[in-house]
Amino acid sequence: MGLKSCIQTALNGDIILEIEVQPGSSRQGVVGVNKWRNKIQVAVKAEARKGRANNAVCHVLSKLFKAEVEVVSGKTTRNKKIRIVGMSSQEVISVLEGLIES
Repeated sequence: MGLKSCIQTALNGDIILEIEVQPGSSRQGVVGVNKWRNKIQVAVKAEARKGRANNAVCHVLSKLFKAEVEVVSGKTTRNKKIRIVGMSSQEVISVLEGLIES
């Protein structure tokens, strides 16, 4: 399991990252891996109102990966699928391994 189970490659080459969001947190960023749900945990300070948490997630992850990031599913839930454009799965794993232990 671990990081590789949270990452998929779409047919067009984009990366799909499965995350679990913690809105209203005192910190922002990737905080761990939920091994039971196979999701990467991302904390954001923004509250889950009117898309603010989704925007915060995209902002945090786009700065982290230095790539275009978009929520593709789960816009109204904590469990989301995020699309990352212009990176390989190995590049995404390398960035995440520097932040969390798998």
